[in-house]
Amino acid sequence: MGHLSEAEIAAYRRDGYVIPTFRLDEARVDALRGVLDKLIADNPGVRPEKLVSAHIEGRNDEGVTGSRAFLELARDPEIVDMVAQLIGDDVILWGCHVFCKPGGDGYETPWHQDGHYWPIRPLATCTVWIALDRSDRENGCLKVIPGSHRDHALMDHLHEDRDDLVLSQRMAAGTFDEADAVALELEPGQMSLHDVYMIHGADANGSDRRRAGVALRYMPATSVFERNLNPADGKSGIPVSFATRPLWLVKGVDRTGQNDFEVGHKRKAGAP
Repeated sequence: MGHLSEAEIAAYRRDGYVIPTFRLDEARVDALRGVLDKLIADNPGVRPEKLVSAHIEGRNDEGVTGSRAFLELARDPEIVDMVAQLIGDDVILWGCHVFCKPGGDGYETPWHQDGHYWPIRPLATCTVWIALDRSDRENGCLKVIPGSHRDHALMDHLHEDRDDLVLSQRMAAGTFDEADAVALELEPGQMSLHDVYMIHGADANGSDRRRAGVALRYMPATSVFERNLNPADGKSGIPVSFATRPLWLVKGVDRTGQNDFEVGHKRKAGAP
């Protein structure tokens, strides 16, 4: 059942992340792997670490041909209910990013804070990172700095002009101690939930095994998705189109009354 225990909620508040006991079953993971294989085949010109907005069916404005299966995953009531326990009962789905790092040449994800890249004000998001393959130290699992979210502050990031990075912004030297890092090793179907301010990254995948996962992004409906903002000066390393990014209200109501749930949604033929 998708319900966080009091201990799991406390761990998230304290550490900025939690690995819940809830996980996807083997059959569902196998089905999602099949969806992932088709996603990669449908996007031959896109690095598999950069499959952004993979939940938007058909060709999206960010250059990726996505699959509705990832939208269905993101709207799963058990996952949404866990998120609501952490960010409140009014929840907006605003993003989905598939990170598939091939064995042998999977790109590094530099140390960063997600909030540096995102146009949400007040800044708030819970990311659910679901492993589709085993994710461990050898193949470049997610690493986090526990407690780095507590000050609700964004640290300096520096631009790196390299072709072998998932993101082109890296935390400035001296902003944290890498010795404090914890590796989040996950079995297929397991997931981690993490805060928008938490410092995290992942090594390149130099193993002979693929490391694939899907990150689902949720914001509280007490915040606004500010489409006119251009975080990181547009230098994220991944093509994004926040101006046309569709939003889904997956639980509760839009408390701000300012989020637009029509932008980016394709109308069916014959619809007014």
